[in-house]
This record gives sequence, structure tokens and C-alpha cells, in this order.
Amino acid sequence: MKRTLALGGVAAGLLASALVTQPASAAGDVASTPLAATGIQAKNIAAFWLTENAANLVNATPYDVETQVASKHVSTGGPTADTKPGVVPAIGDEKKTTSTSKNVNLPKTTGKVFFADGFEIQGTMDDFKVVAKNPHWCSATSVQSNYRNLVATAGSCVYDTESNKATMNHWVFVPGYYQGKTPWGVYVGKQAFTHYDYDVYEDGDRNYAFVTVYNGLTLNGPEQSADVSKTEVTQAEYKAYWAGSRRLLLAGTEWKDGKKHYYVWKFKDAGRLGDNVGGQGIAYNQKVGQSVYVFGYPSGKHLDGNQAYTGKTLKWSYGKTFAAGASAIKAEELIGVKSSFTGEGSLGSAWISQYKSARRLGYLNGVTIGVSDTDKNKRFDTSVSPYFDGETYGVYKAAANLWTGSIA
Repeated sequence: MKRTLALGGVAAGLLASALVTQPASAAGDVASTPLAATGIQAKNIAAFWLTENAANLVNATPYDVETQVASKHVSTGGPTADTKPGVVPAIGDEKKTTSTSKNVNLPKTTGKVFFADGFEIQGTMDDFKVVAKNPHWCSATSVQSNYRNLVATAGSCVYDTESNKATMNHWVFVPGYYQGKTPWGVYVGKQAFTHYDYDVYEDGDRNYAFVTVYNGLTLNGPEQSADVSKTEVTQAEYKAYWAGSRRLLLAGTEWKDGKKHYYVWKFKDAGRLGDNVGGQGIAYNQKVGQSVYVFGYPSGKHLDGNQAYTGKTLKWSYGKTFAAGASAIKAEELIGVKSSFTGEGSLGSAWISQYKSARRLGYLNGVTIGVSDTDKNKRFDTSVSPYFDGETYGVYKAAANLWTGSIA
């Protein structure tokens, strides 16, 4: 569903809702909600996306819930730092390093988050497939954390502001995703953290989220063929999977040697997210006017109908931040950057300051929550993000020290 307010300007990944929901838990400014609380739930979610040759990943479309709102761009002043400026170093940069590069090497940390409204099982117990209902994706990035298990994206790519459910369903992060390929595995979300004001009031100035993820999963074996990705079980075990909460783990049946054989999917632990792809640092209370790279997967069309991006490959843009606001989405302290990214797919794109191209690392200092056509030529020319301040750091800190572990 695409809801539009005829006010022009920013196409933002936000919806103004008349309903208010209470968070699952809140401590001060931090709200948190579970995504997959148990290992069985997490493995079911991984199977949902990985099996059937990753058909549900391939069929996902960019998240296109957009709101057209009037925006204002301010040349002086801007967001106010609430505490002293601070940074958290990227994974690998805990000790000061220096490097230079003339090329823009794309970060390994960036990927897509996928979620869906649910699923439908088509067929019988012996021959079935699992079909996702409305599978979508946003952009996201891995960030530094104590257990190297944290993802940052837009709050609207985690919290379901359209239906006012607590969170999106079947939420996973896939770094380096490309046309069904999951080079470093699928990382199932365990716990989502955002600011209380976004979770309850949908405050656009707090539209960011940090999600802890379990160790990555792949189907067993580097080639991910069916022969090495499933293990045989008894008929009774197979029927118990079907009747219980683990039916998504079923790999099917086959006749062999005059006998019927029963199989379930076999997963391999891909390790911790940060160990595999690294993690960007965090910067907060920074001066407006700094240069940032924006990394994401833009898709969709410009307002004139031009399809500038496919959403299939990681793209980047570069510019200096400036103060912005969009009162219609309750956002008065945004920052903007000149960018031709379209709104679909780019929601959650990582804004990286002091990016070291040789090491592919820097400091996350924003996430895209919307795009704008500021010169009214029917082409998007600006991306906007919440300003990262001390309260952003507080939400990050609450998520950054939580262990998740392996579910394989």
C-alpha cells in the first residue's frame, strides 16, 4: 500500500498514523522488541528465505511505503548537539590506522534487510513450497558492537508503521546480497532497538533502528546443493516437524531403492556478522556540513518516470550534509545531502563520514528515511536522515552490548 499526502517534496519512508502502540519494553529513551526470540524461530526464518533456491529473496521488491510531505531546507543553524561529539571506531579501527585510496571501494558491510507479511504453504506434506506474502527489502549496514552482531537501518524498515504491528515479520539481513546469492550467509534478527519516540509516536527525527542478529546461516556446503544441504530423518520425525512449529525446515521426500526417504534442511554456522564483513563505526553530535558517502540499493522511478536504478547492485553518492526538516512527518531536525537516489530501496542507506576507501570503513552518521525533489524538476536530488545525537548513541549502546550467538 502506498499512502500519499498531496503536499509535495520529500518521499519519506514514514507513515503518520492515528494509532499509538506501546513498545514491548522501554528504558528511558530506548524501546526494544523481539524479532526471533528462540533458535527454532530463527531457523524457520532462515529456511523461509534460503530454501527453494532463495525464491523468496529473489521475488522481494523494494519497500515502497512512501509519504509525500513538504520539506524545508535551512542554510544556517540546524540540529543541536545534546552532548559532546563522540565516535565509536569501526571494527578493525579500534587502534588508529591511516590509509589513502583514490578509488571508492564499496563497503562489505552494506546489504539488504528482508521482511514479509507472512507465508503460505502450497502443496502436500510430501511435495510443497513456501511462498512469501509481500516480501520487501530495504538497505542496511553492519556496525561495530561488542559481539559483532549489530545492523543499522531506518526505523521504518523494522517497525511496522503501516499496520501498527510491533515489527516486520521474518526479518533478516543479507550483506552483499545479489540476485539470490548470499555470500556471507543470512543473519536473522533477534532484537530490535529504536528510540521510544519513534516506536510510540513515529517521530521522524528518531527514525533509526539497531538490530541484534544471530550468527549467520547458510545451507550446508559451499555449493549449497540439495544433496549436501539436507539430512535424512525418520518418517515419524518428519511428520512431527510438519505438525509442529518446524515445518519450514522440511526439505521434502523422495523414493530411492524402493523406499521412501524423508529429509529436513541442514544449516551451517556462517559465523558472526562483524567477523565476516566488518562493522562501521558510529559518529554522533557531529557538526552539520561534513562530507558523507551514502551507500545503498536505490530502486524505483524518479517523479518524471525515469528508472535510474534497478536496486540490484550497491550504489553510492557523496556530498556535504546540511540542515533540513519536514514538519508533516514530525521531523524538525533532519540532515540532508545532495543525492540522486530514488526513495524505493534506498530507505536505510548508510551515511558514512570519514570513509577510508582502502579499508572500506568509516563512521555511520545517518540513515536515509526519505528523498526529495528540491528544485521541482521531477528528479529526486536530496536524501534526508535523522540527526545522530546523544540519544541516538543511547539507543545504539543499549543494543551494542547484547550477545546473540549461534543457532546452527
